[in-house]
Amino acid sequence: MEDLLKRLSRFEKRFFPRYRDEYRRLVAEGQRPRTLFIGCSDSRIVPYVLTGTGPGDLFVVRNVGNLVPPYDATPGDHSTAAAVEFAVDKLEVHDIVICGHSHCGAVRALYDDPSETMPNLNRWLDFARDATLPVTVTEEALRRTEQRSIVLQLERLLGYPMVARSVERGTLFLHGWHYVIEDGRILVFDVERGDFVPTDVALADQQPAADPAPYQLQ
Repeated sequence: MEDLLKRLSRFEKRFFPRYRDEYRRLVAEGQRPRTLFIGCSDSRIVPYVLTGTGPGDLFVVRNVGNLVPPYDATPGDHSTAAAVEFAVDKLEVHDIVICGHSHCGAVRALYDDPSETMPNLNRWLDFARDATLPVTVTEEALRRTEQRSIVLQLERLLGYPMVARSVERGTLFLHGWHYVIEDGRILVFDVERGDFVPTDVALADQQPAADPAPYQLQ
C-alpha cells in the first residue's frame, strides 16, 4: 500500500498539473466518451495503455472474463447490464468493445470442475459456457474458447433493446478484440471473415485515424 500511496502523490504533484485544464473541462462539460470498453478484471489488462487514451475517452466496465449477461429487466444485481444501458442511452457512445485476452483464468475455469467455495463465480461463468469446445484442453483450445466467448458476448449485446436499436440506426458499432499478452498484439474480429485478424488488416478498410491523443504512447 505504501507504494500505491507514493504513486498517488506523484499523480497529484506531477501528472494532474499537466492536465488540470482538461480535467476541469471534463467536470464543467461532463463526460462524453465515444467508446464503452468491456474488459476482463485481469491485472495484466490496462485499457488506457492498450488504446493510448486518457481521461474522458473510455467508459470502462471490467469483470471476470469480460462477460455480458443476458438483458434482464427484473430486479437484481446487474452491474454490467446497467453500464451498457447507461453508456448507450445516456452517454450515446459510438462504439462498444469486448476485449478478451490470452491466458484468461475465467476461460480456463470453464474446463475445471466447479468450486464449492466460489458459487458466485460458478454462476457468473455460465455466461461463457456456450463458448467451450468438446475437446481435450490444450493451449489452442483455450485460445479458441477465448475468441468464441468474445463473439458470444457480442451476440448477447444485441439482445439489449437500446443496443439493437442503435446498431440498426447505424449510430453504434460493436467490436471484438483478443489481446495476446505475450506478443503484445491485438486481434480484431472480422465479421465478414468470421475470424480474428491482426490490427493492420483491420485498419486497411478503415478511414485515416486522427492525430494521437496527448496521452497516447508514441
